[in-house]
Amino acid sequence: MTCAVIAFTRRGALLARRLADGLGASLHVPPRFAAEADAQPYTSLEAWTAGAWSSADALVFVGACGIAVRAIAPHVKDKFTDPAVVSVDEAGAWAVPLLSGHVGGANDLARRVAALTRGRAAVSTATDVNGVFAVDQWAARQGCAIDGRAAARHISAALLAGGTVGFRSDFPTEGPLPMGVTGGPAPLGFAITLDPGSAPFPETLRVIPKILRLGLGCRRGASEEAIAAAVDRVLTERCLSPRAVLGVYTIDLKRDEPGLLAFCRSRAWPLTCYTAEELSAVEGDFTPSPFVHSVTGVDNVCERAAALAGGALLVRKQALNGVTAALAAVPFTVRFPGAAASKGAP
Repeated sequence: MTCAVIAFTRRGALLARRLADGLGASLHVPPRFAAEADAQPYTSLEAWTAGAWSSADALVFVGACGIAVRAIAPHVKDKFTDPAVVSVDEAGAWAVPLLSGHVGGANDLARRVAALTRGRAAVSTATDVNGVFAVDQWAARQGCAIDGRAAARHISAALLAGGTVGFRSDFPTEGPLPMGVTGGPAPLGFAITLDPGSAPFPETLRVIPKILRLGLGCRRGASEEAIAAAVDRVLTERCLSPRAVLGVYTIDLKRDEPGLLAFCRSRAWPLTCYTAEELSAVEGDFTPSPFVHSVTGVDNVCERAAALAGGALLVRKQALNGVTAALAAVPFTVRFPGAAASKGAP
């Protein structure tokens, strides 16, 4: 999680310094306190908020809640995409999650802030205060995306009302099922799957582990549309949800390829580039291409890049209109509270 902390007064800046150190966050304060707090100066709260909103996963405001609320108000759109926002008073007494408590992780972030300040987290979401399983928060902690916003709300409502929801998984499971969750039939439930069409219940929330690493190669000048067509075909033919893709991986020769960069931006998938030496050093059985080797210095880009990113090859090299794609998947185990600590990813 990329976190940014902002403060407005000298006292707030000193507390914010502690928080930034404890959270591994960047720190931003007024210029007159910047040297003392060893922080980055800002001159406009509005401009800072606009920039941090798009670049950080979480924002922590040290000061009055009202300042934070007014600063973020123009940017609030969707709890599934907005960053986590926490406000903490200058004394560190109360850490208040203001936005994206579950999916964005603001509730957990508020608890971390409170632990650092020896204060309290003022968590107010219904599932938390009633001790009920929150499927959206649990999915985020598992490193999963969710597909089916209405179903997520209905699951929380059913559990809060004392009802029962179903559970299915295409992956190994550890730990006891939460109260109200059953492995039997139910009119409403959630499924852990990579399949975007999976529907084991009349109303199904798909919880999708982000375990796929997408390796790509492309000819010079390949368009965003050509890359998208190749990737979408691979995912569709194998019933794999795009939400399961963690990122895109390729050779450093392609780091400035306009079509590839545009494609990654459109999907909000981070791009990681490896050198030919790094790709050549990957052990395994890969589909060789003398032509690719003559151009890049390595016999295969997409498969090697996906494998280097982690996991085992799930889909070998697929080619379409000058674009090659491969997928690797890391192991995944579903863990409910009470299960042993994870040994795999994520």
